[in-house]
Amino acid sequence: MTHITTQDGTTIFYKDWGPRDAQPIMFHHGWPLSADDWDSQMLFFLAEGFRVIAHDRRGHGRSTQTSDGNEMDTYVADVAELTAALDLRNAIHIGHSTGGGEVARYVARAAPGRVTKAILVDAVPPVMVKKESNPGGLPIEVFDQFRAALAANRAQFYLDVASGPFYGFNRPGAKVSQGLIQNWWRQGMMGSAKGHYECIKAFSETDFTEDLKAIDVPVLVIHSEDDQIVPYADAGPLTVKLLKNGTLKTYKDLPHGLLSTHPEILNPDMLAFIRGTEAGEENLIVNAIPA
Repeated sequence: MTHITTQDGTTIFYKDWGPRDAQPIMFHHGWPLSADDWDSQMLFFLAEGFRVIAHDRRGHGRSTQTSDGNEMDTYVADVAELTAALDLRNAIHIGHSTGGGEVARYVARAAPGRVTKAILVDAVPPVMVKKESNPGGLPIEVFDQFRAALAANRAQFYLDVASGPFYGFNRPGAKVSQGLIQNWWRQGMMGSAKGHYECIKAFSETDFTEDLKAIDVPVLVIHSEDDQIVPYADAGPLTVKLLKNGTLKTYKDLPHGLLSTHPEILNPDMLAFIRGTEAGEENLIVNAIPA
């Protein structure tokens, strides 16, 4: 087991594959998952010659089920300790969903030389919850329902999410993968009920507006119009407007969990951005599901 112990005594599990002198890519997972959610991307980028790293956020996966610190600033502090321990420089940070918020806050605060590019995939920024400054957000009642379902029967709730909106398996004609459903459930049930409960507030109510404004490095924002978890209109397009150097790539009908359902589409697009060979059109809309 590869891990670090943070200043507050929390054990953070991580994977670290590939040559130590290769350019590092660090992956940040979504709620309530683990580093395992990035398997397809880690194998792909490892084969392309990169060093690939992914960690389990505190309260998730194989990391400590802490009573405290289940909020975004502490998540980011853990990332800062891990990147310092591994001495990651000129790294690319890629975050999905909640992990995209983690990336935004970390990159905005990272020491010079630590980060060269970032990618946000169907990510929660700028902010998910509806409020006066975010009238297009989701009502707080949506997230209250998440908390209630988790507290009542977490195991069933996680099956319902994975077999329905997360992967778009509730769409007519969807090709359902029982393996993905079971793997999502497995990852979720590895983690802490308390940590996951409190993380709902972290991913829904944390406002990343100022973080996005502060980021200087190039950022690729990827979002699907058919995302049923993080609605497109209040996320990707608003995020790219706040960035100094952002590019928005819009998929038309991929699900929120596209990194697992369509890695053959997502991975080459991310690689093109990392290598600087992407088309670079802002608001590029791609009908990504092959006929």
